[in-house]
Amino acid sequence: MGDAAPGGAVDVEVLVIGAGVTGLYQLYRAREDGFSTLLLEAGDGVGGTWYWNRYPEARFDSESYTYAYVFSEDMFREWEWSERFAGQPEVERYFQRFVERFDLAPLIRFGTKVTSVVWDDASGTWTVTAEDGRRWVARFVVAATGMLSYPYVPEVPGRDDFRGESHHTGLWPAEGVDVTGKRVAVIGTGSSGVQVIPPIAAEAAELVVYQRTPNWCTPLNNAPITPDEQRALQAGFEHIQRTLNTSATGFLTPPPERMSTEDTAEERQAFFETMWNSPGFAKLLANYKDLLSDPDVNREWCDFIAAKVRAVVEDPATAERLIPKDHRYGEKRPPFVTGYFEVFNEPHVSLVSLEEHPMVRLTETGIETTDGHREFDVVVWATGFDYGTGQLRRLGVRGVDGVALEDHWADGPLTYLGVHSSGFPNFFFPGGPHGASANVPRYNTDQADHVADLLVAMREQGHDVVDVPPALEQEFTDMIDQLSRHVPFTKISYFFGSNIPGKPVRNLLNPGGRPMLFRFIQELRDDGYSSLSLSSRAAADPAAP
Repeated sequence: MGDAAPGGAVDVEVLVIGAGVTGLYQLYRAREDGFSTLLLEAGDGVGGTWYWNRYPEARFDSESYTYAYVFSEDMFREWEWSERFAGQPEVERYFQRFVERFDLAPLIRFGTKVTSVVWDDASGTWTVTAEDGRRWVARFVVAATGMLSYPYVPEVPGRDDFRGESHHTGLWPAEGVDVTGKRVAVIGTGSSGVQVIPPIAAEAAELVVYQRTPNWCTPLNNAPITPDEQRALQAGFEHIQRTLNTSATGFLTPPPERMSTEDTAEERQAFFETMWNSPGFAKLLANYKDLLSDPDVNREWCDFIAAKVRAVVEDPATAERLIPKDHRYGEKRPPFVTGYFEVFNEPHVSLVSLEEHPMVRLTETGIETTDGHREFDVVVWATGFDYGTGQLRRLGVRGVDGVALEDHWADGPLTYLGVHSSGFPNFFFPGGPHGASANVPRYNTDQADHVADLLVAMREQGHDVVDVPPALEQEFTDMIDQLSRHVPFTKISYFFGSNIPGKPVRNLLNPGGRPMLFRFIQELRDDGYSSLSLSSRAAADPAAP
């Protein structure tokens, strides 16, 4: 066994997998609620996404203080973020401090990659096995493995033949990657690619960017948090906490109230300039109220962005390749950039469109596309993740009658609240599929609180097993599919899983967002969770103490 508890039927009541923002909070709640608990983490440190993604200029694009935990006023006041959008090293230090402050380290097992999670119906327990053979028997398992935790590298012929260095942004070495004076290829221009390209360009002798399709990139507009701003954040804690815990978006940005039709064409251009200079997601959250519903105003905003790109990028052909033609603003997750477009004016930086010149193969010395072969010392794969279900489908989860979770989800995820799946009792996955249509840590914390509150209610009611009736799961999943017809994100977005060959194209978010989640959770609480299948294996076991 891993950490066997003498004389007990289980080694631990609540076993959490993953030490990211959600898993750490779930661990904290379980401990505070009086459950024996343990967290298993594959890496050697905490932070989840912010542990693995160590590439240069990896940083928040949610304001730092909206990503942070807000359940503890003391923690909020103690930690002062240095930047509006903090970089990876500072974010990782924040999670380390969270663990220290709440004395969670004794409950975490690092370097523990879970490979099997198997349900035993007779005892109502899960056996969790790690890669090194250690095992734990747990009453409840919370797989807080995250939405962006399984890096995707395309199956390009010859990928393993390349003899230089090769790195995925989501598995960046802790010691860093020295690109000084080297020939570097970056494949991908999504959120990670557009962040890592400028710092690599600053050091590499040559940089070639391989782009499948461009995105509507706008400035992050990061800045240090001034002493006056720090004081305002401290003074405004109650407002910040209330807003982040209740708003539909999980951001502090108030919802837009102005329609584009209320302004003249000239006024709209002036407003767009204000948006261009606004921080991060304000461009989506504080823009015109009808930006995502009116094709005309959306096209006007896209034309405005395109004009900005053409004004920055000196080569007209390169500028046109950097302007999306396959989607409107908001139909994919929009990346935010710092110095990205300016990079393409540098003489040692070039752009290859994989739409025009598809990749043929990797060779021992470089990359071949249909327009020729280029040699490289380093290849950086900024090709994203198997979003939402990627890690969960690879945990070896086996539920009632040995059913594999990946088989249950063969045609796309089936969930209730994006937390439960029928036939997998006592197994929860906050932050997984049908998750955040909002600021991720806010939505995931909502789900983690639901799990924690449910476990407390079950203990009070004398239950130790919970499952979801299949009809309830199907009803919720059908609602997700129906609402998906009305969302701005389209099926070319990784939110639908279309970036992964062979993956079912289904919405991996909850289009109803936090308001729908809040409503469902409240209804569950009001009826004492009676719509779930609750039972007690301990009471049914005559040998139970």
